[in-house]
Amino acid sequence: MPALNEEASIGLVLDDLPSFIDEIIVGDNGSTDRTSEIATSKGATVVTENNRGYGAACLKAISDVNPDTDILLFIDADYSDFPEESENILLPIVDQNTDLVIGSRMLSKESRAALTPVAIFGNWLSTRLIRLFWNKSFTDLGPFRAIKYDCYKMLEMSDQNFGWTVEMQIKAARLNLATTEVAVSYRPRIGKSKISGTIIGSFKAGSKIIYIILRELFR
Repeated sequence: MPALNEEASIGLVLDDLPSFIDEIIVGDNGSTDRTSEIATSKGATVVTENNRGYGAACLKAISDVNPDTDILLFIDADYSDFPEESENILLPIVDQNTDLVIGSRMLSKESRAALTPVAIFGNWLSTRLIRLFWNKSFTDLGPFRAIKYDCYKMLEMSDQNFGWTVEMQIKAARLNLATTEVAVSYRPRIGKSKISGTIIGSFKAGSKIIYIILRELFR
């Protein structure tokens, strides 16, 4: 769980995560509020990554994962996703041997309504480019997702910021991993988004996503 100054929401996320999850690791991306303190009080392991970036926080958290782990589940700390739906994300891996599951906010009219126009357009463009170049169909780059740990290691993830989710999906498509999407609920996040909440953030995120797509295309 990557987190940056999410003291108002991270406790709610941790409270709603199912009890069958074996370990929760928070990648604190240099928070200056009580994010780390609250996460620790709720039983999560907190690792600190002062190099700012969504991908950097994810990579740091994963570096602390038990090597015997079977599945990685990713969820944001802003309470925009519904943690109690984690089982829906994990079931295709457990029951159908799927490698990567994306929680899609685009498959539900109610969830789409909670997304900003920038996010909707970005998902539309990115997923169509993935389908065009790698023949793999997605509808969303949603952060609520799960992947087999062995498959994750095959991807050799590297992006430090906004390109993290699209990098994972492109590399999964290139390796022809078994992927699927499940509809997830979504609501406006608590607090201001670091990406779509500002014009500069939206531009940086969009530019990085396109860069990752082009980088992987010509690699």
